[in-house]
Amino acid sequence: MEFTAQQIAQYVGGTVEGNAQATISTFAKIEEGTPGALSFFFDPKYEPYVYSTEATVLLVPDTFQPAQPVKPTLVRVASPREALSRLLQLYASMQPKRTGIDPLAYVAPTATIGKDVYLAPFAAVGDGAVIGDGTQLHPHATVGANARVGADCTLYANTTVYHDCIVGNRCVLHAGSVVGADGFGFTPVGDHLEKIPQIGIAELEDDVELGANSCVDRATMGRTIVRRGSKIDNLVQVAHNVDLGANTILCAQVGIAGSTKVGEWCLFAGQVGVPNGLTIADHVTLGAKTGVTGSLLKPGETYMGYPHLTPRQWRRGHVIFRELPELATQVRQLQKQVEALQAQLADKA
Repeated sequence: MEFTAQQIAQYVGGTVEGNAQATISTFAKIEEGTPGALSFFFDPKYEPYVYSTEATVLLVPDTFQPAQPVKPTLVRVASPREALSRLLQLYASMQPKRTGIDPLAYVAPTATIGKDVYLAPFAAVGDGAVIGDGTQLHPHATVGANARVGADCTLYANTTVYHDCIVGNRCVLHAGSVVGADGFGFTPVGDHLEKIPQIGIAELEDDVELGANSCVDRATMGRTIVRRGSKIDNLVQVAHNVDLGANTILCAQVGIAGSTKVGEWCLFAGQVGVPNGLTIADHVTLGAKTGVTGSLLKPGETYMGYPHLTPRQWRRGHVIFRELPELATQVRQLQKQVEALQAQLADKA
């Protein structure tokens, strides 16, 4: 399907500079632009590609002033990143969706299947489970007994929604992700560890995305909940009874221990670790590999390092850390000088 630069500009609220009838049928990175492709530019370090790209249409900031002639038609917008996101969403929505239940899929007699659902070979839906309209289960996706999956969801290959758990509308579960595995609960009894039954559930609200091989564990009692709009990257662990706030982002290899409450619009970069039972305020940002050691109750703050520090504290400490070898040498030299002076004083005495 083709679109003109003018149609694109109208859709994203931009203005055209160049050939308004130039047509595109695909997307490309600016450094890999080809005729018929739409690309975008917003980072100054990519400006050289603006003048060399072969892309037909280029999304640029409305404040951008080219330093030399530009071949593509420009569509000026307030935010190229946001405009591109809208266009990619439109493109994805126009792709045909498969429907129907493959003969090799399993649907329990007491399950409820909505309209326009797709169940791939070896997908499985358990007793009493509910699958909403337009939802797609890819091969080996499993929805357990009495679980509920909302409308327009996508469960990719080898995903699992355990019994009684809930997935809202328009959620995406990438390959290997698990909703509702047992929380990690054991207690020492005599000479062994005894399992604490995990009788709660896990729930994803609407518009949640769960990355490949990530896990949201079921609660010991009650529920583990990931609230609406939150996005979870690959290889993330959300433990039992966690309450993850709306529109929060967890990047790869984040681990959040049990019963922690995280506010809305938080951002945890890769490999952040949060112990159990803490409270994190709204709009908190944690830099990569931050090790949180206590509750963070002030909204909008940023922390990094282990133990967690403000950026200013971390930078000051890191400067000292880099100087430690030289400081250690100076300390040894001073120690020798002190010992020499002490010896001199001892001789005079």
